[in-house]
Amino acid sequence: MATDLATDVAMAAQTEAVTLEETVTKQPHRLERKWTFWFDNQSKPKQGAAWGTSLRKLYTFDTVEEFWCLYDQIFKPSKFPANADFHLFKAGTEPKWEDPECANGGKWSIPANKKATLDNMWLETLMALIGEQFDDADEICGVVASVRQRQDKLALWTKTAANEAAQMSIGRKWREIVDVTDKMTYSFHDDSKRERSAKARYNL
Repeated sequence: MATDLATDVAMAAQTEAVTLEETVTKQPHRLERKWTFWFDNQSKPKQGAAWGTSLRKLYTFDTVEEFWCLYDQIFKPSKFPANADFHLFKAGTEPKWEDPECANGGKWSIPANKKATLDNMWLETLMALIGEQFDDADEICGVVASVRQRQDKLALWTKTAANEAAQMSIGRKWREIVDVTDKMTYSFHDDSKRERSAKARYNL
């Protein structure tokens, strides 16, 4: 069941947290900002349940050591079943359209045809985010790995969709980081709220 899976993931994250003291050195490598992992599984949503009711906050970290301990043990998208969404967002920002940081934003999307490709692009993106590799880092909210039966995908959420220059800069940098030649599209959250298949506003 979706709820049981989310609970298992949350418990695994907490178990790993207990061992972090043994992993993190006395002088850990601090990140510029805190980041939070989230998990959502909508494989069996309850009838009438609002979107986001199965979203679970898993763990917030701010050191390189914590990140690697968590990633190595738990946070690989290919380990999860279809309809699972895995998020890494800036601490304090929820992966929801309604969050103030996301409300006027949008997302770049890239398809992943293989599980190995999804895992690799996910890891490269995580390292780029926590390593502050984007020039417009303040414009970025987080990244989502969506595991689907037909095709997996990654989506990079940003803050100000109408700022085309910033979004194009982020998109070009992201494409370089994940090293893909597939078409990338950017959609506005406002469009997605109104229609299920929102049209692309920007393309790369």
